[in-house]
Amino acid sequence: MPTPLPQTLANELDVAPLVMGLFGGLALFLFGMEQMAAALKSVAGERMKTILATLTKNRFMGVLTGAFVTAVIQSSSVTTVLVVGFITAGLMSMAQSIGVIMGANIGTTITAQIIAFKVTQFSLAMVAVGYAMVFCAKSRRIKDHGHGILGLGLVFLGMSIMGEAMQPLRSYEPFLSWMTQMEDPALGILAGALFTALVQSSSATTGVVIVMAGQGLISLPAGIALAFGANIGTCVTALLASIGKPREALRSSVVHVLFNTAGVLIWLPFIDELAGSVRTISPVADTLAPAERVAAETPRQIANAHTIFNIANTLIFIWFVPVFARVVQWLVPDRPLAEERKGKAKYLDTELLATPSLALDRSRLELLHMGDLVQEMLKAILSPVLHGGREPLEEIRRKDDVVDVLHGHIVTYLGKISQTVLSEAQTEELIKLLAAANNLENVGDIIETNLVALGLNRIEAGVTISPATQTVLADFHAAVVRSLDNAILAITQKNEEAAGLVVGMKEEIDRLADSAAVHEARRLVAEEPQRLEAYTLETDLLANLKRVYDFSRRMARVALPR
Repeated sequence: MPTPLPQTLANELDVAPLVMGLFGGLALFLFGMEQMAAALKSVAGERMKTILATLTKNRFMGVLTGAFVTAVIQSSSVTTVLVVGFITAGLMSMAQSIGVIMGANIGTTITAQIIAFKVTQFSLAMVAVGYAMVFCAKSRRIKDHGHGILGLGLVFLGMSIMGEAMQPLRSYEPFLSWMTQMEDPALGILAGALFTALVQSSSATTGVVIVMAGQGLISLPAGIALAFGANIGTCVTALLASIGKPREALRSSVVHVLFNTAGVLIWLPFIDELAGSVRTISPVADTLAPAERVAAETPRQIANAHTIFNIANTLIFIWFVPVFARVVQWLVPDRPLAEERKGKAKYLDTELLATPSLALDRSRLELLHMGDLVQEMLKAILSPVLHGGREPLEEIRRKDDVVDVLHGHIVTYLGKISQTVLSEAQTEELIKLLAAANNLENVGDIIETNLVALGLNRIEAGVTISPATQTVLADFHAAVVRSLDNAILAITQKNEEAAGLVVGMKEEIDRLADSAAVHEARRLVAEEPQRLEAYTLETDLLANLKRVYDFSRRMARVALPR
């Protein structure tokens, strides 16, 4: 670790303005980054999701796609969260996701390239233009673009304030002597990693490094080492985000750690060579005095080194994607199924709440997860109600506990989405998803409360259901199962054809119900023991299955265009 700054710093410098300028500028920088990223995600979130889902058929396209998406939405963490969702939904393999994560590292270098341009003098103009767009425009899209421009202006304004605050340090010998310790690559990498882990933003670290380089406070090799450290420190964000998440999220974080750490270790002995290379390809300012020239050239050189480092690492490691996938599978094995299904939400990620279109997609995936469990319960209930034992019925009852927990997660997550700024279409979709979650929960309650109770009553009363009646009930049950299956498909996949099928099944359901009622009436006079008890159970079963269809039809109707 670097030694502490000499005590004389506080005695010989006016520390208060320096500290206020440095931390105030950093706060503006981070806030501007957050504003810009949120605006870009709002503008491009839906399209970026489509691009990620369709253009990752192989590892090379995955790299290009990950780089492009991250460059646009300015958030590698959001890219990673999207990837985790696609893996969990079976739309992307682990190997494909590794390519996207590698590409995301390249996309983050765009921030450093933007920062390295000397455009801080335009920061106040950008803040003014962005503010005017946000508060004067009526169009949501223009407002989003205004937030992006305002955020970028705040980024540059924060850099300008930090640069001005650091100016006194340019001639302060003890500080310059302390900073020479950053020439040790190991110390520079450690300092960069710790700072990035602290502020949770590799872009912030890179920005501060470039500002310091622009003031002539650090050399190019020291700046490269600090940028390397930022690449390792940003892994802490990914690891923290994966806590309590599905195994796929943890695996993606481990990929990030392995890739970034291995890349830094490979380049560690070649920092001087990398510095020499970027000096050759970067713009020069040979008309300036030596000190001013270094301050003018180093920021661009650091940004270029950051880009070359990430692109080169991707070109090296892209050939070892299958190896990465096997190593990660070995380091993070699957949990037993029972452990994974204790009511934990698989898809709801708070990282995406800032991008409502993506958060709503995650809600729909979680609704599908909940719907699968309800469908399992419905398919499994008939046999134990008619002729099974207690244990299958109790197992179905336990599944409803999981359904209730998932319902709580979904409703809570949708509530958080409702607190964000939503378009009219997004608000309508949120209401549909909330209604579908409630309808599915009602179906689960019918199965758990009413149908399970019918099965337990049959066992206690010793009632036997005739084979002919079992056939009639099985036909009705099969139609209801089909309706629920299509209703879940309609609401989670926006499938209008499936919705139409469910709504159109009303005549079939009514016909089957009438046919069953005639059969029950004929069986009522049959000379069998406990005929009345059997009749009551059978008619109650039909009535509850009819209620399940009613809830399925409600779900399907909201999926149809108005």
